[in-house]
Amino acid sequence: MGGGGFSMEPENKRLDHYILQQCRVEKPHICFIPTASGDAEGYIERFYKAFERENCVPSHLSLFSPPVDLEKFVKKQDIFYVGGGNTKNLLALWKEWGLDVLLRQAYDEGKILAGLSAGSLCWFEEGVTDSFGPLKELECLGFLQGSHCPHYDGEQERRPAYHKLVKNGLKPGYAADDGAALHFIDGRLHKAVSSREMARAYYVEKLEGEVVERELETLFLK
Repeated sequence: MGGGGFSMEPENKRLDHYILQQCRVEKPHICFIPTASGDAEGYIERFYKAFERENCVPSHLSLFSPPVDLEKFVKKQDIFYVGGGNTKNLLALWKEWGLDVLLRQAYDEGKILAGLSAGSLCWFEEGVTDSFGPLKELECLGFLQGSHCPHYDGEQERRPAYHKLVKNGLKPGYAADDGAALHFIDGRLHKAVSSREMARAYYVEKLEGEVVERELETLFLK
């Protein structure tokens, strides 16, 4: 998700419901990972407030107060929902704890990986972040090929920064407005959906030395 979900649209549950609907488990275990926010207490509280009302079993994973058996805890989950914040810090902590490896195993087993902002960017090979100063390139996990730019319409500098980076050698990839989400299955884009009628997703690449932005068909979730 370029942006949206319970933390940005608490009264608009379209994207959160869409995530839950992708799981074949009748009452899925959904785990919120708030690493990028430094495990902000208010963020965690908002997650529980949103998902305790749904047909699921919510929990959260803190690497500041980790479970005794991290691998066992991860294996118990059906959906991982990663929050926004500082992507660079998120990646550093995940790698230090080996959570990146455990999440890769979960992905290969068919578990659902989701998130917004940093929690969207982290899955790609690289992308655009403001985690350490002005918008710049960041190498990420590489579960999905190409680059990514969240908040495409939500922050004025995002689009021009992404275009500039792609022109200068960043891998081609996907941009998502706030309220737009990219749904990948087995590493390939399945569809783009949105919680806002005007929110869109895009594919951005360099062709013959110029950056070309192609709007993707985006399904508004009613």
